[in-house]
Amino acid sequence: MDYELIALLMFSSMMLLLLTGKRVFGAIGFVAVAAALLLWGDGGSEMAFSAAMKLMKWYPLLTLPLFVFMGYMLSESGLAEDLYKMFHVWMGPLNGGLAIGTIGLMVAISAMNGLSVAGMAIGASIALPELLRRGYDKIMVTGVIQAGSSLGILIPPSVVLVLYGMIARQPVGQLWLAGVFPGLLMAGLFILYIAVRCRLQPELGPALSAEERGQISRREKLLLLKAGIAPLFIFFCMTGLFLMGITSLVESSAVGAAAATLMALVKGRLTRRVMEETLRKTLGISCMFMWIILAALCFGAVFDGLGAVKAIEAFFLESLGLGPWQVLILMQLSFIIMGMFLDDTAMLVIVAPLYIPLVGALGFDLVWYGVLYTITCQIAYMTPPFGYNLFLMRAMAPPEVSLRDIYVSVTPFVLIMVLALVLVMVFPQIALWLPQWHYGR
Repeated sequence: MDYELIALLMFSSMMLLLLTGKRVFGAIGFVAVAAALLLWGDGGSEMAFSAAMKLMKWYPLLTLPLFVFMGYMLSESGLAEDLYKMFHVWMGPLNGGLAIGTIGLMVAISAMNGLSVAGMAIGASIALPELLRRGYDKIMVTGVIQAGSSLGILIPPSVVLVLYGMIARQPVGQLWLAGVFPGLLMAGLFILYIAVRCRLQPELGPALSAEERGQISRREKLLLLKAGIAPLFIFFCMTGLFLMGITSLVESSAVGAAAATLMALVKGRLTRRVMEETLRKTLGISCMFMWIILAALCFGAVFDGLGAVKAIEAFFLESLGLGPWQVLILMQLSFIIMGMFLDDTAMLVIVAPLYIPLVGALGFDLVWYGVLYTITCQIAYMTPPFGYNLFLMRAMAPPEVSLRDIYVSVTPFVLIMVLALVLVMVFPQIALWLPQWHYGR
């Protein structure tokens, strides 16, 4: 049996196991270890051991549990609610202002957690009921929350980019900085769309009435501003220390985790329940990602050892005669199709052994491609019929929001994401300028 056939058998076996509903790391790790043992005998077991040691020695991985802890501490202690109250009061007088404030809340949550699930949970539980009560169009606000929560996997500290950096062997610091401007660009496009549409159709996003605005004194507004700015202050201090070179990436994550805990303590919200919930969720997320990275490293080592990447490269460039950009576009389309059925980590682990070496061979920057991959995951998350965010929203939304409403709500935001993807592809410096500036000093 030639190596190309073995590689195809490995890939198909992995896909078959994933369709059974088993855990991603179990399916991928099993195929990798079984293939290594069958191909190289007892010596093949060293591949899994080597992948485990590589994972344990990867220093930037320490940022993962620390940033996740920071995000859950801010969420569980109720500090995220302070942010929403601030946006609610200060943006409410505008048509669509509460929806714009919700995007601002999602950006802030993304900058504190790095997971889209956290943004979705906070948006659906805090923002959605309030927006519906204020008479906002249910289809528009459902789309706002889904689109805003997707920013969590792009704006640093993105957990998905940590996973990509480990598998692609790219610096996490550069990947995070590369995600800043594309993430803010996408958030800005969302806000522009909401502002223009609510100006043209004010009934979709009514402003707070003069009576309600009059009930809130200037002093209360300033107090809410202070309460809402405090979590943002943590993030900007943490990021500022890193950009100024005072702290390393791992040290910055420790500063963020410690500052979030201290803030919860100062506000009297650091209860036993909050600490237990934060630690339990942090441990669960961190262990899940470590197992996935371990399985991906082992699978990639076997796949690379078979020469499968070279065979794929020859198939696209020589047999099909495609150019580099055509191959890249096909890759992004395949991510969107897979995203209808799989989450972002599963997608990356499945295709990383194939795509990442091929992207490098085609002459593209792997940091830039990490941003493209993440934006494409965001699009896939919201693409019917089985987009990940669609079903999260269905589980969290009130009964009056139907599945049809959820499907319809994402259309304009998916188009905006496609526009952002095209802009980053055509103008790579949107993603690459900040990391090049920071690391080139």
